[in-house]
Amino acid sequence: MQYEDFKDNEYLEKMVADLNANGTNVFLGALDDLINWGRSNSLWPLTFATSCCGIEFMALGAARYDMARFGFEVTRASPRQADMIMVCGTITDRMAPVLKRLYDQMADPKYVIAVGGCAVSGGPFKKSYHVVNGVDEILPVDVYIPGCPPRPEAFYYGMMQLQRKVKLEKFFGGVNHQEKEEK
Repeated sequence: MQYEDFKDNEYLEKMVADLNANGTNVFLGALDDLINWGRSNSLWPLTFATSCCGIEFMALGAARYDMARFGFEVTRASPRQADMIMVCGTITDRMAPVLKRLYDQMADPKYVIAVGGCAVSGGPFKKSYHVVNGVDEILPVDVYIPGCPPRPEAFYYGMMQLQRKVKLEKFFGGVNHQEKEEK
């Protein structure tokens, strides 16, 4: 609510009553925002790097880039403790079932970020017989980070886009139904 729109407390009570009459629960909406703020600022990535993009991902944990500032510091080695998987690098046909198994072991809600040209589209190995042409053939991808390999700043931009996506989800009133982003 804009400052100019505020009149008095009765006006606010009438606005809440109007929202409740239309089926909007103000308390749960505010609680949704609080929970999604916490969830978006504490995403735990699963470490899954198969090539040079993994080196750039490791640079995020160093002092220069310090991914702890954004809430991504707790990288997990177990899929049962991770919220998101960052697919960094080339995925071969032999690696695809392993990646799918790791994704299936993650708890819901789970997110996937495709990092680098190899994970996005197959990269320079696109015409090879043994390379998966994009991880989206195996898993539902939420955010794409292009580059070969992408700079750590690009990693941050992609991770912040995932945070924006998590903030739009509903926690109550269903099992994490995603709302349409307003532009």
